[in-house]
Amino acid sequence: MAKLPVDKMRELERRFGEIEARMSEGPSADVYVKLASEYSELQPVVVKIREYEKAVAEEADLRALLADKGTDRDMRDLAEMELPETQTRIEGLEKDMQILLLPKDAADEKSAILEIRAGTGGSEAALFAGDLFRMYERFAAGKGWKVEVLSSSDGEAGGFKEIIATISGRGVFSKLKFESGVHRVQRVPETEASGRIHTSAATVAVLPEAEEIDIDIRAEDIRIDTMRSSGAGGQHVNTTDSAVRITHLPTGLIVTSSEKSQHQNRAKAMQVLRSRLYDIERQKVDSERSADRKSQVGSGDRSERIRTYNFPQGRVTDHRINLTLYKLDRMMIGEIDEVVDALIADYQAGQLAQLGEPQP
Repeated sequence: MAKLPVDKMRELERRFGEIEARMSEGPSADVYVKLASEYSELQPVVVKIREYEKAVAEEADLRALLADKGTDRDMRDLAEMELPETQTRIEGLEKDMQILLLPKDAADEKSAILEIRAGTGGSEAALFAGDLFRMYERFAAGKGWKVEVLSSSDGEAGGFKEIIATISGRGVFSKLKFESGVHRVQRVPETEASGRIHTSAATVAVLPEAEEIDIDIRAEDIRIDTMRSSGAGGQHVNTTDSAVRITHLPTGLIVTSSEKSQHQNRAKAMQVLRSRLYDIERQKVDSERSADRKSQVGSGDRSERIRTYNFPQGRVTDHRINLTLYKLDRMMIGEIDEVVDALIADYQAGQLAQLGEPQP
């Protein structure tokens, strides 16, 4: 097990005490909000550090009692009984501490942009894309997050050819970032008279929502076109030039939004464009940092098949961590915590293993 960074632990405790003191001085509202955010981030870490330090001190006291020849028999028996329990508690706290002290992804606390696109499988793929969106929508509702659809294209028989939405809340990206990839479904379509199982797929992309401070988009790097926006099936009578298409000239990225308000469409399209550019930058940095990305969960390869949903057997399999659950019905109503937590745990285990390896 990698050694705990004692200097870093002391620095976090010092910073936590400094924030507590500054918050009690009654700073301005803006400063207080920033301090409160850092305080809530540090608090669970510092609580665990203090638990660990207390347990280590208890272990030292017990060893001192056992080493002292003047300790009476009853006290010695009690110390011999408590020492293994204290050591076990310290081992558990060390594991917790190592995870809490792992290098943080700067985007983990951000909201996210969710993009789902129907893949192979025609109408069935669009229906499945709709099922996936509702799954994430219900998961978000359970967490108290807000979901807002930015743009969507309906499938011919229902569902979506494509849907893009923001999921707003603290730590959304940290929970959903491993959902990016190809999701495959196996089920019997309602239109299939012979009961034959069809396989189709949808692609999910989860991007950290970028703010203007994260990505600066120069006016000369974009072209904005307005288009006629119509209602479902082109039957909207009051058709207006409200749809917006933004092209980012250096990368060729194109984002469209076609709600009723042209002003809102421009803002939404810029929001998605900013997040896609931010994601490209993150992918580039990650690739440079690690030559072997394939060993990591959620390497960002969105062509990779990550999960299969088998409806006849009620089975979900995540292929990256070889996890199979027979609770498809529960997952489709948003109860995906078990898979999400398993993916995060696997990623953290990989990080811990890397920390324990000798550095080149």
